[in-house]
Amino acid sequence: MPNICLRLCRPAVVKFEATVNRETPNPNPENHAHAPRPMSMRAARITAPRRIEIESVPVPAPSAGQVCIRLEGCGVCGSNLAVWQGRPWFQYPLMQGAPGHEGWGRISAVGDGVANFHVGARVAFLSDRSFSEYALADARSLVAAPRRCEVFPGEALGCAVNVFRRSRIERDQNIAVIGSGFLGALLIQLAARAGARVFALSRRPFAREIARRAGAAEVFGADHDSVARILCATAGEGCERVIEAAGTQDSLDLASRLIKVRGRMVIAGYHQDGSRQVDMQLWNWRGIDVINAHERSPAAYLSGMSAAADLIEGNALDPSSLYTHRFALDRLPDAFEMLEQRPAGFLKGWIGF
Repeated sequence: MPNICLRLCRPAVVKFEATVNRETPNPNPENHAHAPRPMSMRAARITAPRRIEIESVPVPAPSAGQVCIRLEGCGVCGSNLAVWQGRPWFQYPLMQGAPGHEGWGRISAVGDGVANFHVGARVAFLSDRSFSEYALADARSLVAAPRRCEVFPGEALGCAVNVFRRSRIERDQNIAVIGSGFLGALLIQLAARAGARVFALSRRPFAREIARRAGAAEVFGADHDSVARILCATAGEGCERVIEAAGTQDSLDLASRLIKVRGRMVIAGYHQDGSRQVDMQLWNWRGIDVINAHERSPAAYLSGMSAAADLIEGNALDPSSLYTHRFALDRLPDAFEMLEQRPAGFLKGWIGF
């Protein structure tokens, strides 16, 4: 089948406010099992920096141990921004559907040997080809999606849970979270619900308001004047835990000044634009632990995703208000541009199918 390419312009954005319990339970799961599968699907492809084409390609058939998933949605991750903008080390064109990795949907077909999941099951999964209507996944890389939410970018939520675990936050500790985007807001919510006193720092007024709603005790701008105020609020000692969730040199500098002696600094921001400098004299003097909280083990990802689903199902985590903008697949360029510009009112974008 020949590829059919559509060169994209910039149509209007569809704004979406997610709410809990919007999903309507399927009265007859067998309807999914018997739904006809199309021969072709649409998939987004980044062919060059800031250029995306929509291609028509065959719907993939699962091999043994695999499932095919009909996507309901895929989050647009901040880590995707660099490949959209372009860097010398990226090679174009990317594969169809790449680099979308926050997908969820319903299983449309299963390969031989798959016993734990059935056609029609709603899942999140590990794959970097999820900017497409269908995607393949190993049956061992699936997590059942919670019934309580319509939007479930499992990989992103699992990432937040894993960062929180590695932060080892305890009740009554002073916690600073630098960067109140989607990841930072989730961490603020988890830390506040664990009984910690959370200071949130962000450059954007809208993000500071989100941080306040997420449970931050106090919110500040992401600047050095705010450091003095937080030090004053902690009797000059600083914070037992500082989570850097912005991925910039400035945020690392702020984290270094806020961390308490023998504290734990957690690097959750995605630093992908070159080298960084740190004040090693300060780090040495304060005797801090520094944790790079990025995971590379599929088992760790799946553990975090499963825990996130359980937390949502048990009302211990509520990310619903953080999903601010929904885009159609052919509006993926708009999603990237909004992620790049981060206007007021934007926190997390996702592609809906």
